[in-house]
Amino acid sequence: MMLLSSLAHVYLLAAVALAVPAQEKRVHHQADLSDHVHDDSQNYQYDHEAFLGKEDAKTFDQLTPEESKDRLAKIVDRIDSDKDGYITHSELHKWIKHRQRRYIEENVNKHWKDYDANKDDKIAWEEYKNTTYGYYLGEDFNDIEDKDTYKSMLARDERRFKAADKDGDGIATREEFTAFLHPEEFNYMKDVVVQETVEDIDKNGDGKINLDEYIGDMYTPEDGEAEPDWVQTEKTHFADFRDINKDGYLDADEVAKWVLPGEVDHADNEAKHLIHETDTDKDGRLTLLEVLDNTEYIKMSTITDYGGMRVEEHDEL
Repeated sequence: MMLLSSLAHVYLLAAVALAVPAQEKRVHHQADLSDHVHDDSQNYQYDHEAFLGKEDAKTFDQLTPEESKDRLAKIVDRIDSDKDGYITHSELHKWIKHRQRRYIEENVNKHWKDYDANKDDKIAWEEYKNTTYGYYLGEDFNDIEDKDTYKSMLARDERRFKAADKDGDGIATREEFTAFLHPEEFNYMKDVVVQETVEDIDKNGDGKINLDEYIGDMYTPEDGEAEPDWVQTEKTHFADFRDINKDGYLDADEVAKWVLPGEVDHADNEAKHLIHETDTDKDGRLTLLEVLDNTEYIKMSTITDYGGMRVEEHDEL
C-alpha cells in the first residue's frame, strides 16, 4: 500500500533527523555536484563526478582509453547544442545543471506510472489521492490507530498539490508533479516549503517558532544527560542570526531566509573551472580536440554522467 510505504519513509526520516546535531537538516541546499572536496591538488574526483554524475562516474572509469574518447566525443556533441563545434560556458553550465537535476527527474519517473492510473500522461488529484490513501478514505481512517496523522497528511498533500497545480485544473503535468514532490526546487512553491516547515516545528500552533520549539526540533534532553555544546551554539544562532527582528520568534520571512538561502551556483562555478583548466588556446570555449587532449582530467569531472545518461538514447536537455 502506497500510504504505508509513505508513512514508513516519513518515520524513517524522523528517526534520522533525531541523529542530526544541527538545524542544517531543515535547510534546502542545491543538489551537490560531488561529495568530494574540490581540490585539484589532491585529485580530480570532484570534477569527475560533476561531469559524469555521482552515481555513474565509476562506469566511465572502467572504459579503455579508446572507449573513453569515443564516449566523450558523443557527450561533447550533446553539450554543443547549437552544433557550431564549440562548447561555450552557457552550454556547459546548462549541461551540468541538467546532470544536477537527474536525481529529481529519476524520482519523478519512478513514481509517475504508479500515480498515472488512466495513462494519460497527467496525474489528477483524485488519482494521487486514491493511489496513496484510497483503501482508507471510505472508512475516514477510523480503522487506523493514528488516524489524525493520516488526516493531516491528506490535507497537507492536497494543499501542496493545489499549490503545484499552476492552472488550478486539478490535474498535474509532469512539471507540476515535480513541483509537488520537490517544492524546494521551484520558486513559486517557496511559501509551501516555509509553511510546512513552520507547521512541523510550531508545537503551540501560534504560527511562529520560538527558541524552545527551534531547539526541540532537533534535540530532546534525557534525564541526567548533559546538554551537548552544539545545542548552545544553535541557541546563539537563533538569537544572533535566525531571529532577525529580535522579537524572540521566527516568522515566515525569517524561516524562508533560513531554510531557503540564496546560494552560490555550483554548476556555474564548475563550468568556469572546467573551461579554465582545459581551454588550451584560452578563447573561452572548448573544442572536441581540447576535450580529448584532456581526457584524463575531463573524465574525472561531473560533465559526463555516462552510466546514467546513455548517450545512444534520446535524452532532451
